[in-house]
Amino acid sequence: MTTSQVYPVKEDTLLLLEAAISECRPGERVLELGCGSGHIACHLSRIADVIATDINPFAVRAAHALGIEVVRADLFAGICGQFNLVIFNPPYLPTAPEDRIDDWMEFALDGGPDGKVVIARFIQDAGRVLAPGGRFLVLVSSLTGITETCALIEKEGFSREVVARMRIEGEDLVVVKGYKVKNEGGFVW
Repeated sequence: MTTSQVYPVKEDTLLLLEAAISECRPGERVLELGCGSGHIACHLSRIADVIATDINPFAVRAAHALGIEVVRADLFAGICGQFNLVIFNPPYLPTAPEDRIDDWMEFALDGGPDGKVVIARFIQDAGRVLAPGGRFLVLVSSLTGITETCALIEKEGFSREVVARMRIEGEDLVVVKGYKVKNEGGFVW
Protein backbone atom coordinates (compact mmCIF):
# COMPACT_ATOMS: atom_id res chain seq x y z
CA MET A 1 0.00 0.00 0.00
CA THR A 2 1.80 3.09 -1.21
CA THR A 3 0.47 6.47 -2.20
CA SER A 4 1.93 9.52 -3.87
CA GLN A 5 2.52 10.83 -0.33
CA VAL A 6 4.85 7.94 0.66
CA TYR A 7 8.51 7.82 -0.36
CA PRO A 8 8.73 4.91 -2.83
CA VAL A 9 11.35 2.19 -3.03
CA LYS A 10 14.21 3.68 -5.06
CA GLU A 11 17.93 3.08 -5.57
CA ASP A 12 18.79 4.65 -2.21
CA THR A 13 16.29 2.37 -0.44
CA LEU A 14 17.80 -0.71 -2.07
CA LEU A 15 21.37 0.35 -1.25
CA LEU A 16 20.46 0.86 2.41
CA LEU A 17 18.55 -2.44 2.45
CA GLU A 18 21.59 -4.29 1.10
CA ALA A 19 23.80 -2.78 3.81
CA ALA A 20 21.20 -3.46 6.51
CA ILE A 21 20.84 -7.12 5.53
CA SER A 22 24.64 -7.50 5.71
CA GLU A 23 24.80 -5.76 9.10
CA CYS A 24 21.74 -7.18 10.87
CA ARG A 25 22.19 -10.26 13.04
CA PRO A 26 19.37 -12.69 13.87
CA GLY A 27 17.34 -11.70 16.93
CA GLU A 28 18.65 -8.14 17.16
CA ARG A 29 16.47 -5.18 18.11
CA VAL A 30 16.31 -2.89 15.08
CA LEU A 31 14.87 0.61 14.75
CA GLU A 32 14.23 2.10 11.33
CA LEU A 33 13.58 5.83 11.31
CA GLY A 34 11.71 7.41 8.41
CA CYS A 35 10.55 4.01 7.17
CA GLY A 36 8.56 5.34 4.21
CA SER A 37 6.89 2.39 2.48
CA GLY A 38 8.24 -0.04 5.11
CA HIS A 39 10.27 -1.99 2.54
CA ILE A 40 13.46 -2.21 4.63
CA ALA A 41 11.69 -2.92 7.92
CA CYS A 42 9.63 -5.65 6.25
CA HIS A 43 12.73 -7.44 4.96
CA LEU A 44 14.60 -7.16 8.26
CA SER A 45 11.59 -8.33 10.29
CA ARG A 46 12.24 -11.82 8.92
CA ILE A 47 15.40 -12.09 11.03
CA ALA A 48 15.16 -9.37 13.69
CA ASP A 49 12.77 -7.62 16.07
CA VAL A 50 11.98 -4.44 14.11
CA ILE A 51 10.22 -1.24 15.10
CA ALA A 52 9.81 1.56 12.58
CA THR A 53 8.89 5.24 12.74
CA ASP A 54 7.85 7.90 10.29
CA ILE A 55 6.47 11.40 10.72
CA ASN A 56 4.21 10.90 7.69
CA PRO A 57 0.81 9.33 8.56
CA PHE A 58 0.52 7.84 5.05
CA ALA A 59 3.90 6.11 5.47
CA VAL A 60 2.86 4.80 8.89
CA ARG A 61 -0.26 3.30 7.29
CA ALA A 62 1.74 1.78 4.43
CA ALA A 63 4.30 0.16 6.76
CA HIS A 64 1.57 -1.07 9.11
CA ALA A 65 -0.17 -2.73 6.13
CA LEU A 66 3.01 -4.80 5.70
CA GLY A 67 2.71 -6.04 9.28
CA ILE A 68 5.42 -3.77 10.66
CA GLU A 69 5.22 -2.38 14.19
CA VAL A 70 5.33 1.32 13.35
CA VAL A 71 4.95 4.51 15.36
CA ARG A 72 4.25 7.98 14.03
CA ALA A 73 7.15 10.03 15.39
CA ASP A 74 9.72 12.64 14.47
CA LEU A 75 13.05 10.78 14.59
CA PHE A 76 13.61 9.45 18.14
CA ALA A 77 10.66 11.28 19.78
CA GLY A 78 8.90 8.89 22.14
CA ILE A 79 11.29 6.01 21.43
CA CYS A 80 12.38 4.16 24.56
CA GLY A 81 14.72 1.27 25.02
CA GLN A 82 17.93 0.31 23.33
CA PHE A 83 18.55 -1.05 19.87
CA ASN A 84 21.40 -3.02 18.37
CA LEU A 85 20.93 -1.42 14.97
CA VAL A 86 19.35 1.88 13.91
CA ILE A 87 18.73 2.52 10.21
CA PHE A 88 17.92 5.84 8.56
CA ASN A 89 17.44 7.04 4.99
CA PRO A 90 17.14 10.73 5.89
CA PRO A 91 15.77 13.68 3.97
CA TYR A 92 19.01 14.94 2.46
CA LEU A 93 18.25 17.24 -0.46
CA PRO A 94 19.51 20.78 0.11
CA THR A 95 16.34 22.91 0.05
CA ALA A 96 16.19 26.69 0.30
CA PRO A 97 13.40 28.02 2.56
CA GLU A 98 11.67 29.66 -0.41
CA ASP A 99 11.61 26.31 -2.26
CA ARG A 100 9.83 24.40 0.50
CA ILE A 101 6.44 22.85 -0.23
CA ASP A 102 3.96 21.98 2.52
CA ASP A 103 3.50 18.35 1.56
CA TRP A 104 4.27 14.96 3.14
CA MET A 105 6.73 14.03 0.40
CA GLU A 106 8.63 17.19 1.28
CA PHE A 107 9.41 15.68 4.70
CA ALA A 108 10.97 12.72 2.89
CA LEU A 109 13.23 14.93 0.78
CA ASP A 110 13.91 18.30 2.48
CA GLY A 111 17.22 18.25 4.34
CA GLY A 112 17.23 22.01 5.00
CA PRO A 113 19.46 24.61 3.34
CA ASP A 114 22.61 22.45 3.45
CA GLY A 115 20.89 19.06 3.32
CA LYS A 116 22.23 18.12 6.75
CA VAL A 117 19.61 19.53 9.16
CA VAL A 118 17.81 16.23 9.79
CA ILE A 119 20.98 14.13 9.52
CA ALA A 120 22.67 16.27 12.21
CA ARG A 121 19.70 15.78 14.57
CA PHE A 122 19.86 12.04 13.96
CA ILE A 123 23.60 11.83 14.65
CA GLN A 124 23.31 13.91 17.84
CA ASP A 125 20.56 11.68 19.28
CA ALA A 126 21.54 8.22 18.01
CA GLY A 127 23.69 7.36 21.03
CA ARG A 128 20.66 7.66 23.31
CA VAL A 129 19.02 4.54 21.86
CA LEU A 130 22.03 2.44 20.88
CA ALA A 131 22.70 -0.59 23.06
CA PRO A 132 26.33 -1.27 24.03
CA GLY A 133 27.94 -2.53 20.85
CA GLY A 134 25.10 -1.01 18.84
CA ARG A 135 25.59 0.74 15.55
CA PHE A 136 23.70 2.80 13.03
CA LEU A 137 23.49 2.88 9.25
CA VAL A 138 22.71 6.19 7.59
CA LEU A 139 22.44 6.94 3.89
CA VAL A 140 24.46 9.98 2.79
CA SER A 141 24.51 11.73 -0.60
CA SER A 142 27.23 13.71 -2.31
CA LEU A 143 24.56 16.43 -2.67
CA THR A 144 24.71 16.77 1.11
CA GLY A 145 28.46 16.32 1.47
CA ILE A 146 29.79 12.91 2.38
CA THR A 147 33.02 14.16 3.96
CA GLU A 148 31.21 16.81 6.00
CA THR A 149 28.59 14.32 7.22
CA CYS A 150 31.30 11.84 8.22
CA ALA A 151 32.94 14.66 10.19
CA LEU A 152 29.64 15.24 12.04
CA ILE A 153 29.53 11.54 12.92
CA GLU A 154 33.09 11.66 14.30
CA LYS A 155 32.38 14.91 16.17
CA GLU A 156 29.65 13.07 18.13
CA GLY A 157 32.24 10.48 19.21
CA PHE A 158 31.37 7.71 16.78
CA SER A 159 33.80 5.74 14.69
CA ARG A 160 32.55 5.32 11.15
CA GLU A 161 33.08 3.43 7.95
CA VAL A 162 31.48 3.44 4.53
CA VAL A 163 29.86 0.02 4.05
CA ALA A 164 28.09 0.48 0.69
CA ARG A 165 28.23 2.90 -2.23
CA MET A 166 26.49 3.61 -5.51
CA ARG A 167 26.53 6.26 -8.23
CA ILE A 168 23.22 7.38 -9.75
CA GLU A 169 22.37 10.27 -12.04
CA GLY A 170 25.24 12.57 -11.06
CA GLU A 171 25.01 11.72 -7.37
CA ASP A 172 27.11 9.45 -5.16
CA LEU A 173 25.26 7.59 -2.42
CA VAL A 174 27.00 5.89 0.49
CA VAL A 175 25.83 4.05 3.56
CA VAL A 176 27.88 5.02 6.60
CA LYS A 177 28.04 2.77 9.65
CA GLY A 178 28.54 4.60 12.94
CA TYR A 179 29.54 2.86 16.15
CA LYS A 180 31.31 3.40 19.46
CA VAL A 181 34.63 1.69 20.07
CA LYS A 182 35.06 -0.73 22.93
CA ASN A 183 37.85 0.15 25.34
CA GLU A 184 39.27 -1.96 28.19
CA GLY A 185 36.54 -0.85 30.61
CA GLY A 186 33.65 -1.37 28.17
CA PHE A 187 32.12 0.71 25.44
CA VAL A 188 32.90 4.40 25.30
CA TRP A 189 29.56 6.18 25.48
